[in-house]
Amino acid sequence: MKKFALAPQMLAVLSAFAATPIYAEGTALAEVTVTATREGQLVSETPATIGVIKEKTLRDVKPAHPSEIMGQVAGVWVNVTGGEGHQTSIRQPLTTSPVYLYLEDGVPTRSTGFFNHNALYEVNLPMAGGIEINKGPGSALYGSDAIGGVVNVLTRKQPTRPEMEGSLEAGSYGWARAMVTGGTAFGDHAFRADLNVSHTDGWRDKTAYDRQSGTLRWDNALGDDATLKTVATFSNIEQETAGSSAISRNDFNNNPRTNYTPISLRKVQAFRLSSAYEKESGNSLLSITPYYRNNSMDLLANWSLSYDPTIYTTENQSFGAQIKYRHDFAPLRTRLIVGIDLDHSPGSRLENRIATTAIGSGYTRVYTSYTTGPRIYDYDVTYQGVSPYLHGEISPTDKLRITAGLRYDHVSYKFDNHFGTTPIQTGTAYYGQVGNTDVDFGHLSPKLGATYTFNAALNAFAAYNHAFRTPSEGQLFRPAVAASAAAARAAAESARTLKPIKVDSYEIGLRGRASAAVNYEISAYFMTKKDDILGSKDPVTNASTTTNAGKTLHKGIEIGAGVQLASLWRVDTALSYAKHTYESWVTKDGNFSGKEMELAPRTIANTRLTFGNAKVGMVQLEWLHFGSWWSNAANTSKYAGHDLANLRGTYPISRDINLFGNVHNVTDQRYAQSTGVSSGFDTFAPGLPRTFTLGVQAKW
Repeated sequence: MKKFALAPQMLAVLSAFAATPIYAEGTALAEVTVTATREGQLVSETPATIGVIKEKTLRDVKPAHPSEIMGQVAGVWVNVTGGEGHQTSIRQPLTTSPVYLYLEDGVPTRSTGFFNHNALYEVNLPMAGGIEINKGPGSALYGSDAIGGVVNVLTRKQPTRPEMEGSLEAGSYGWARAMVTGGTAFGDHAFRADLNVSHTDGWRDKTAYDRQSGTLRWDNALGDDATLKTVATFSNIEQETAGSSAISRNDFNNNPRTNYTPISLRKVQAFRLSSAYEKESGNSLLSITPYYRNNSMDLLANWSLSYDPTIYTTENQSFGAQIKYRHDFAPLRTRLIVGIDLDHSPGSRLENRIATTAIGSGYTRVYTSYTTGPRIYDYDVTYQGVSPYLHGEISPTDKLRITAGLRYDHVSYKFDNHFGTTPIQTGTAYYGQVGNTDVDFGHLSPKLGATYTFNAALNAFAAYNHAFRTPSEGQLFRPAVAASAAAARAAAESARTLKPIKVDSYEIGLRGRASAAVNYEISAYFMTKKDDILGSKDPVTNASTTTNAGKTLHKGIEIGAGVQLASLWRVDTALSYAKHTYESWVTKDGNFSGKEMELAPRTIANTRLTFGNAKVGMVQLEWLHFGSWWSNAANTSKYAGHDLANLRGTYPISRDINLFGNVHNVTDQRYAQSTGVSSGFDTFAPGLPRTFTLGVQAKW
């Protein structure tokens, strides 16, 4: 039988990836990243800040939620909105806006225009082969949405011999999870299959959550110079979404399990299939990756029950391809990459108004039931993108490497409204409609960067990046509810004419090793975002409209470092200081120009003290710090911030069997995942109290 073998370039990438430190966010200069150019590249020659979370770190932490692992990268905050739902903050305040791009093995998990801020729950994250977080804009390579950062979840590589592994765990509030993975190699083929089945009753009232996720990866060596990697993934999620439902200060302090919106729900189905072909010939590499995606979501949103109660279904499919050709030239170590991304994604929206019943009044009203009312939106919309790009690298000297790139995105929406242009009225609410139309955008995204290697232990970089974000289908074709037919028409017309948001970012950084035991990375960024989308009032009609009139400023410093204190002791830290400001921000609610943005703590820290190894077991104490943040754009209400302690560990009871456990919020601290202001009163989305998880893992 012929022994399985990957092409040489793939082996080199995997070997370098496996050889780097497992707990440190600070970067080893010899480390390889696959996100910066869509193939293996030394971090020391990458003019960007890239946080890497290793496969072993994922396996040791066994995160029940993305928030339990993502914060190990400096400047990254992922909160909990219920189940595995989340909001993300990377060089932006905590937000649900589409300012991040989520990938799986380099392929976007969703199409532009159909963004979901909960994107990580559509990926089998705890069973991944690693996570790379490219902080800051990435539009010059990846296109729209890559403003705050690009999150690339890597599938776990296949074993070289028959292997099976499984774990069972249980914990507080009905938490239970089973994960099974296995695979083998034979001849020129190798495969791995993963399955994750999770359940929780939810620690707050009516916040149960169920998920089933799976991944199948098949690698095939095609002769000595080509590979084919096929990945199929699915996720099926059903949850009561009220985990993010904010409550009053009194309930936050005395009854945090209460839930004002127990009727809310979310059902998600996601399937992705891709097949990456790579052929290396001399100094050239050809890569072709066709893919298919299918996403659907049923949602009864808890956040809009007081002013726009609806239930809706959105669906979209995607047929696309990523095509890339790379050639290396001997003079000055020149590298040239040309590529094109193609995406055809038809989708639809069906939305109905609902009538709710509730007890109480004001911002503490509790919604107890609902009935489905009239249809208010029924349309098909197809997103299409054709995006060529060019990337070049050159080394004028042995120590200096210069990188430049340019991408042109031509994207369009084809909108087919099954209603006419007359606003739909239900009671005193009006929903604006636009007729069948095509909306087109064209945008150029440049980048320029340089790295300089002082010596084997010290490297610096500087970069300029331009990014943009295309308005989503909901922003373009699903305007806000209005109080009159005229206002509804104005809102629909203003939404249809929205343009892309634009960003310019400047960044410098230093990374290296102070000794064999100390590694670090320091970066500073200055980023302006303009033409942001905000709600305004028409000065003539006083009707609410959406316009590209916002400008914000984002600047900060990020530090990641790791120290091997002794053979079994290690400390790692991820620190960030940032300030996010409204530079020009006039909305229907007021003028907030010059104010700091809400949900944006200036300081965030994650520090971990680790003892042990695979032979003796591992114990890790984690300290999380979140500084104070404003709860509203007017800067009249402030949350004081909080500190949390987590404890996790593993213990080998035999060579192939491990016990593991996790204590979240060891001191049972009362804290908020997010805050706000409603009717002039402070509101809080409470965070998880002290919880316990215990499990067993076996390998055979």
